[in-house]
This record gives sequence, C-alpha cells and structure tokens, in this order.
Amino acid sequence: RLLRFCVPAAAAGGAAMAPRPAAAKKTPVHLKGRKKPVWRFTLNLSNPVEDGILDCSNFEQFLREKVKVGGKAGNLGNIVQIESLKNKITVTSAKKFSKRYLKYLTKKYLKKNNLRDWLRVIASDKESYELRYFQISQDEEESETED
Repeated sequence: RLLRFCVPAAAAGGAAMAPRPAAAKKTPVHLKGRKKPVWRFTLNLSNPVEDGILDCSNFEQFLREKVKVGGKAGNLGNIVQIESLKNKITVTSAKKFSKRYLKYLTKKYLKKNNLRDWLRVIASDKESYELRYFQISQDEEESETED
C-alpha cells in the first residue's frame, strides 16, 4: 500500500511563494600588495654550447620568433620576456605559460638543426629543462662490430 501525500502549491514552489529579498551586490576585493603570478622557466644549454654544437643566441632568436601569445607567433609584447645569460635561457611570462610548450619548441629547434638524434630535453627540476646527450654505451657498439 502506497501512501500519497498532498503538497500545497505554496510549499511546492508554485507562484504563491513570497518574493525573496534582493541580494546585496558583491564588490570585488582588491588586495593591496598582492602581486600577479609570474611563470619563469629556464633552459640549461651548457653541455651542447660548450661543445660548439648549439648556438645559444640562435636558439634565443628562434624562441622569440616562434613563441605564440594570443594565437600569434612572435607577438611577445610585455607579456613574455626571453633572456639569455651565458649558457642559460630564461623565459618569463605574465600570463599562463606552459612548460610543456617550451619543451615542444626546443624539440622543434633541435629537429630543424638535425640535433634531435644526439640531444634530448630533460626536466632537471620543476621550473627548468636541460639539454643532455643520449647515453650510448660503448660496450654494445664494440660487441656488434666483433660479430
């Protein structure tokens, strides 16, 4: 046996409900002294630059031309700064910037200059990448030549 309950129209959310008081408008809170977030990533190019394989200034120019801001390549403005100091390149952004995008552009540069077969991009810590050589063991090559 099912019991049926009758609910009055006013309690069911019908038109007979009393109007609610208007909610007070919320004003945005501006905190003084709070800085906008900054994304800063570094690329350590010391190994290939010291060996003369990679040109740091050429790579920096490549990044300036290829980094997209607002869907347009080379449109850095004041949002993204690319600086090189000795064998390190620092990319600083006022807007959200992906570390993965920096890795993608680095791989693209390596492929363009036929260096992708010898160098790889490794995350050395949370905010930096490093270019290292692939580890090729000499024992494997010697055993192949002996056969």
